[in-house]
Amino acid sequence: MKILRHILLLTLLSATPGLLLATEPININTADKQTLMELNGIGEKLAQAIIDYRQEHGAFGSLDELTKVKGIGPVILDKNRERLSTAGPPQ
Repeated sequence: MKILRHILLLTLLSATPGLLLATEPININTADKQTLMELNGIGEKLAQAIIDYRQEHGAFGSLDELTKVKGIGPVILDKNRERLSTAGPPQ
């Protein structure tokens, strides 16, 4: 039975290789509301607040500046830091 579980697990992992790969970072300077809502702790209102903030103040220069958005503190930032970016892909 243990071997069967291992075979099943290996089959599932090989059928879905994308699950093992890191996803592209979310650029907080360009992401739309739906994309921002994929982040931990970011609902519709906070996603819109991020968009409103960057429209009023310009692009975020660093991830830490995200805490200037009302409702986003260090805890939410730290939960998402690995998934965030302020720049596009390297050219």
